[in-house]
Amino acid sequence: MRQSPANRILILIKTEGPQLAAAIGDALGISGEAARQQLAKMAEEGLVEPVTIAGTGRGRPRQLWHLTAAGNRQFPDGHAELTANLLGTLVEQLGPAALDAVISAREAETLKRYREELEKSGDLAARVEGLAAIRTREGYMADSWKQQDGSFMLVENHCPICAAAAACAGFCRSELETFRAALGADVERSEHILAGARRCAYRITPH
Repeated sequence: MRQSPANRILILIKTEGPQLAAAIGDALGISGEAARQQLAKMAEEGLVEPVTIAGTGRGRPRQLWHLTAAGNRQFPDGHAELTANLLGTLVEQLGPAALDAVISAREAETLKRYREELEKSGDLAARVEGLAAIRTREGYMADSWKQQDGSFMLVENHCPICAAAAACAGFCRSELETFRAALGADVERSEHILAGARRCAYRITPH
């Protein structure tokens, strides 16, 4: 099924960050003016907004198009409000230890599943690529690549459990430990959505 221009623009900004209208036009194979018209319509719907940045030298100021909160909500949120409420009730009724037990059980199940999927992957590069594919299926819009220094980057452009992670940092800590165990490598988080970043990014290096 073909995606609408609006959906393609949402995905482009979500995965690549704020964009100029001309760059959006190039990516969609349409003129910059057609892209601006589509962006104006989406702005009226509250999905995107322009942020003016100063031009270089005598150049005119330019507009970078960002997703609004409503634009970000077009992507799966894992039943955010219900999740946050359930976690709050769990802690209130059973105490923090019960939530820790739930997170630990989830971590063990996730690690088992990841290891089963990655066991046939040979080197670290293949495992990182495989993990990115798994995370994309789970709604994280993940990508990965090898850097010039030999390390790898795993980037997640969306977090479908953001509400749960915001309610309990243990979910983020658990995912980091799961990545380390599943990949058999050192993993450090370099960007974090909950810290205000556009995405979550992880730098991966061999032990």
